[in-house]
Amino acid sequence: MKSFSVLCIVAALSLTACSSGSASGSASGSDSGAGEKATVTVFAAASLTEVFADVADEFKKTNPDVDVKFSFAGSSDLVAQISEGAPADVIATADEKTMDTLAGDDLLAGDPQIFASNTLTLAVPTGNPENIRSSKDFAGKDLVVCAPQVPCGAATQKWADQNEVKLNPASEENSVTDVLGKVSAGQADAGIVYVTDVARAGGDVEEVRLDGADKVVNQYPAATVKASKHQEQAAQFVKFLGSDKAVDLLDDAGFATP
Repeated sequence: MKSFSVLCIVAALSLTACSSGSASGSASGSDSGAGEKATVTVFAAASLTEVFADVADEFKKTNPDVDVKFSFAGSSDLVAQISEGAPADVIATADEKTMDTLAGDDLLAGDPQIFASNTLTLAVPTGNPENIRSSKDFAGKDLVVCAPQVPCGAATQKWADQNEVKLNPASEENSVTDVLGKVSAGQADAGIVYVTDVARAGGDVEEVRLDGADKVVNQYPAATVKASKHQEQAAQFVKFLGSDKAVDLLDDAGFATP
């Protein structure tokens, strides 16, 4: 009888162990999807490169379940990519006209929201070796500007028309960062960029104010892309651009905010 009792106890312990193992496996399986994050892809104007990285860091503090990935380029290039089906959740352009292309093609979810504005200025290499003090000194100099289809290029032409300035650029670039890059590398005598570009150049260039530039201000809108698979999270990011945290970062970067 004693032998029989021992066998029963062993069998019972074996069954308990089996039951415990099965429960552990089930719990492990139910956690396999835990911790997954939605990734919001933001297509943004090149002039937003640095400040949007900081904005994303702040956004993720209050939205830890969302990752943010960026694609920076000239606004017209970004709009063309989305029009051709590139996967994007949010679009932020450097002017309203470029954004209107997407709105007109019914590619946006809701109305674009203005979150910042920017103004043109002139960047020259450190030390201003060509002694360019105003637009009157452009003649015979290697001036670099944005291409006409890019928001900074359209603003540049509008400024030139308003102030009767004849532009004869050495090159036209597809983004304002390309203009800034040529000036900071000493490959151009001057370049028309945004005030925020000079601010983020960190002393690699100097600023020469453009008379009348304050009358040509580019408004920056952002919107959720209609084809986004993460509508809720994309809308959260667009809304965050109007938050106190984002506004402070934009102001610090030299943008004007609503």
